[in-house]
Amino acid sequence: MNDLNKRTLSLSRTFNAPIELVWQAWTQPEHIAQWWGPKGMKTKVISHDFSVGGTWKYSMLMPDSNEFISEGVYTEIIEHKKISSSANFKPMTEGVEIQALFEKNGDKTNFTFNVVHPTEEYCLQQEKMGFMNGWGSVFDRLKEFVETI
Repeated sequence: MNDLNKRTLSLSRTFNAPIELVWQAWTQPEHIAQWWGPKGMKTKVISHDFSVGGTWKYSMLMPDSNEFISEGVYTEIIEHKKISSSANFKPMTEGVEIQALFEKNGDKTNFTFNVVHPTEEYCLQQEKMGFMNGWGSVFDRLKEFVETI
């Protein structure tokens, strides 16, 4: 198996919000719809079964009216610590694992997001396609959401 580090892209943020609030933003459909997706996209939660083995499916509407589907199956949930899921972001990214990691930091929350790709080559391709900017924009929205809710 390829080296996990070479197949993983990561982003970290510190949110000026308590861990309970950041956790809710990730786990409650009405909150997810407020920040999921890059700036300028509207998100609709189609399904959201927040349990191990449960599925999630979100539709993002782009300004040009094209629909972008993201979906997956939860594989691990540790309250206030970790959410892991398979994920497909059609048509751009398929067959990856996403991990949201939460760490209490006083009244703040340290947050790390990992995307684990099946191969090093695919990981590199995704990075070149704009992983950091795309997900960076999503987490800018999440930051704004949890810090103003």
